[in-house]
Amino acid sequence: MTSPTGTQAVDRAAQLLREVVHCPDAVTFTELATATGLAKSTTSRLLMALERGGLVRRDDHGGFRPGEMFVGYAWRGGAEAGLVAVARPFLDRLGDVTSETINLGVASNGMVEQIAQVESTYLIGGTNWVGLSVPLHCAALGKVLLAYGAAQLPPGRLEHRTARTITGRAALQSDLAEVRRRGYAVTDEELEPGLIAVAAPVYSGGAAVMAALSVSGPASRLTRDRIQHVAAACIAQANALSAALGYPPQREGAA
Repeated sequence: MTSPTGTQAVDRAAQLLREVVHCPDAVTFTELATATGLAKSTTSRLLMALERGGLVRRDDHGGFRPGEMFVGYAWRGGAEAGLVAVARPFLDRLGDVTSETINLGVASNGMVEQIAQVESTYLIGGTNWVGLSVPLHCAALGKVLLAYGAAQLPPGRLEHRTARTITGRAALQSDLAEVRRRGYAVTDEELEPGLIAVAAPVYSGGAAVMAALSVSGPASRLTRDRIQHVAAACIAQANALSAALGYPPQREGAA
């Protein structure tokens, strides 16, 4: 039989959890203690227990959000809006590490559609791609989706966007094989002149790739020497997002 003390602790933990889950944004420690009327020591002890159990998590600013257990359960129904909400901290983290434009993309009607973006911190950054669709074969996001079977090339000729665009299907298949080998895709001025991008796969709980995460910037900054470092950071955050969606990737960083 559960003791009164144990029951009280469970009730208090449930009270904290309700506050976190029902808040549309991250909620601070002080806000939780005030809303529940619990002592700060009790609030701290219970939050640590909830965090250990994956029921709450802290964001980069110390605020509390629903934990991985809630995320994994909610993702079973799958929704684009839900994906953006879950992915946002990982996009922000990748933006902090690289200072470049960060995008999350999914396959849509034979194209790749960017559904979330973090702006570059540089004055010379990138276009706001959110809501825009671009061809799969000449975008780093699209190459990832193609390489891992999350998208299929539409029939017909491949669009020639720049002098560097790969328009031969055999050449593209060779490039996609390289994407799978190293774990990330690169587009070198293939979508727009002067634009370089790298992208890594995002897995769902069913071990299938369902999105891609990218870093893009001008060729003057994303030089050949820097691409491998940026790719490693991109893979790390894509793997962390995959884990939050219920799939712990086995891959290591960029080769």
